[in-house]
Amino acid sequence: MTNNGANSKYVKKRNRITVLNLIKEHGPIGRQELAQITGLTPPAITGIIRELLELGLVHEDGYGESRGGRRPVKLTFNSKAGYVIGVEVTRGETTVGVADLMNDPTDIARYPLDMSEPAAGLASLAELLRRIMNDEGKQGRSFVGVGIAFPGLVQAKTGTVQRSVNLGPAWRSYPLQEKLEDVLGLPVFIENNSNACVLAERWFGGGVCCRDLVYVNLGEGISAGVILDDRIVQGFQGYAGEIGHIVIDESGPQCNCGNHGCLEALCSVPALIKQARRDLPGLADGDPLKARWQSSGDIELADLLAVAQPGTYANALLSRAVHWIGRAVAAVINLYNPEAVFLGGQLAGAMARFEPILRDAVAAHAFPEIASATRIAFSALGEYPGVIGACALALKGLLHLPEARLLDAHLE
Repeated sequence: MTNNGANSKYVKKRNRITVLNLIKEHGPIGRQELAQITGLTPPAITGIIRELLELGLVHEDGYGESRGGRRPVKLTFNSKAGYVIGVEVTRGETTVGVADLMNDPTDIARYPLDMSEPAAGLASLAELLRRIMNDEGKQGRSFVGVGIAFPGLVQAKTGTVQRSVNLGPAWRSYPLQEKLEDVLGLPVFIENNSNACVLAERWFGGGVCCRDLVYVNLGEGISAGVILDDRIVQGFQGYAGEIGHIVIDESGPQCNCGNHGCLEALCSVPALIKQARRDLPGLADGDPLKARWQSSGDIELADLLAVAQPGTYANALLSRAVHWIGRAVAAVINLYNPEAVFLGGQLAGAMARFEPILRDAVAAHAFPEIASATRIAFSALGEYPGVIGACALALKGLLHLPEARLLDAHLE
């Protein structure tokens, strides 16, 4: 037995979101053109446009050329009809930005939130987002959704965080989306941070012309977001892309996941700093990294990069890490045959000088016929790819089927 009511509601949503996206992508555009493209009748188009005008999602914007009779009224998408919040959660801080419906992000800022414990983290995050929404609301901005790029295993369909080895052991099967929606009263969309970044790369970065691409996120953790045939690869449980837990060296250090010698335990930013701190006492007194350590009492990634000249400990440490990352990129190329692989994250931004090492490792370990057709590039999304990706997640859930939740309240 079919549910005709549910089917009718879905068709109504599909038609309206299709027309809205056509105006968004091709506007200014007239009603007759929309009818021709969609196959909907002119009266149906007229009714849909009337609703979209009433909602403020589109507006009439001048006239087209007449082909006999009255000049057609052109329609354009109102990108300021609503705003989304993009959130990138990391171990030490949470970065938040606001974007309009064309994902033009503004007001991006970092906040020192402790997200190691779910309930307390939820309360802190909700308080922060309410404050931002209130401040932005004073400027006349109305919010329609929230996107979150989250580190760890995320079931995107339910918004459940299954596990986050980077945030801590307390994150187990936590329904973050449901709880945050209850608090904020807005649609919330959650994805693994690398999936958010690959979506941003596909829509707004170097992958705008690619239907098959991979984004390798090199930061506090290491993971990959994969798009094949223009769809994010989720995997059976939604956890695809955890390349940071490929074992590189079985005798290597223990990873937060419990294994030994994972790529993440060897090459992530925290792993590199931890290794350097462990090795510092044994370095020769003339080593520039040791000199920095003795002067400041500690080191960070910036210190490693500043002194990584040929013949130094820092150069050897980073060169080895880049080689291992190159081997992982080769594995990704062999597995997915992507058109392009983009490297992003905190470490990627500092890897340009080591690019020959990366490419040599890829050439040595990737299948030649596959690798020769794959473009490898550093992401040009800038400092906040996670926030751009989180905003993109919200827009995807609001403006694209099957969810298209922007119109839900108006289709009841």
